Amino acid sequence: MAASMRRPSIARPVKTEAATLTVGIIGAGRVGATLGAALAAAGHRVIAASGTSDATTERIDRLLPDTAHLPPNQVARAATDLLIIAVPDDATAAVTRGLADDGALRPGQVVAHTSGAHGLAQLDPAVARGARPLALHPAMTFTGRPEDLARLRGISYGVTTRADVRPFAECLVAQLGGAVEWIRDRDRALYHAALAHGANHLVTLVNDALDRLRDAGVRHPERVLAPLLRASLENTLLLGDAALTGPVSRGDAGTVARHLAELTEAAPDSVAVYRALARRTADRAISAGRLRPVDAEPLLGVLADAREGTPHDDL
Repeated sequence: MAASMRRPSIARPVKTEAATLTVGIIGAGRVGATLGAALAAAGHRVIAASGTSDATTERIDRLLPDTAHLPPNQVARAATDLLIIAVPDDATAAVTRGLADDGALRPGQVVAHTSGAHGLAQLDPAVARGARPLALHPAMTFTGRPEDLARLRGISYGVTTRADVRPFAECLVAQLGGAVEWIRDRDRALYHAALAHGANHLVTLVNDALDRLRDAGVRHPERVLAPLLRASLENTLLLGDAALTGPVSRGDAGTVARHLAELTEAAPDSVAVYRALARRTADRAISAGRLRPVDAEPLLGVLADAREGTPHDDL
């Protein structure tokens, strides 16, 4: 029989033509339920899932209709090959410890968590029971909507694990249609900070921009912003700092001062964020050679004055 994902080891590396895994999901929220559905679509047997909220029950019924809805310890016992713990980051260690203390984990079982910020230490209680640890973070935002499943195709997974589990992880991610990014255990918090800064803060930034357009009388702000934001994102991913345009990149202190004055009047809560991002943008523009330090001086003066709440009135 060909080597399979069922019992991976260093001596017998996992092949991509893997046998069916018996999988359990603890925490069938947006991430857990979607991963479970993707594993089921890849041919694996998602035998049980847990969750207590009405939303979780609805997700299991919708995304995992052939999966039993059981308490976490029963899910762990049923998942003979792979157990995915998809609970909030700071609950991962406590959930793992509870399963280990209950005797619900077993030697050889792969126990994975989906936290981007945490590494393998969260799974130490499982390792003490002989389980194989895996930190498996899908680099994608999940909304709980049907399109979440389709968005998994082609994404990257931030993976941290031991050498003997690497073949298993590579095969599993390939079956999910993704790509592995190996993250050192000590770098996971930095990795996750980068993703949160880029994706989560983008939501806040875009919503602030939509609100300010509404304040300016724009009836369809999403229509105005959509092509601009898409072009900015595509250009940035392709060109890096060379994609930067706008008043900060030109050192246009007068325009920035007027922005600050208008924001102070219309949306004072957004002033500090605008100022901080403008200063960071100026720093990057200077470092990239897009803005000469001498041309940046008036702009930096405006931003410095803004910290004291006194933008230049004469600009």
